[in-house]
Amino acid sequence: MSDSLFRIVLLAQVASTLYMTGLIWFVQVVHYPLFARTGRQDFQGYQQRHTALTTWVVAPPMLIEAATSLALLRSGIAAWELWLGLGLLVFIWLSTAFIQMPCHNILTRGFDATVHRRLVTTNWARTLAWSLRSVLSLWILSSLIS
Repeated sequence: MSDSLFRIVLLAQVASTLYMTGLIWFVQVVHYPLFARTGRQDFQGYQQRHTALTTWVVAPPMLIEAATSLALLRSGIAAWELWLGLGLLVFIWLSTAFIQMPCHNILTRGFDATVHRRLVTTNWARTLAWSLRSVLSLWILSSLIS
């Protein structure tokens, strides 16, 4: 990988990770808790629309984050931070696929307080994982700049 391509990949990785970290904190602190405040009659339609629209906001940066993380590993830099970051990303994707998405699927049929609580509680793990990924990404960027 050329030096200029490496820089572009690294910056895309850092940008997508920082974007997702900011988004997940907003979702965790503001958005998900407000699900419980949505009227029960309106919740099913709200949740269906939420799920459809959220895909457009999260899919592109998540795919960029994954692709650039793999590309950085293939760049030849042997940094434990890259491997830890990839491990965190795998955890995030697995959590999304096997915990948060099933909760959202259940909630599309109507509000369920138990499922909502599970969604909010389990999402803390993704929030912390993305936060750690941001620290790692900035650490790598900083170490390569100096």
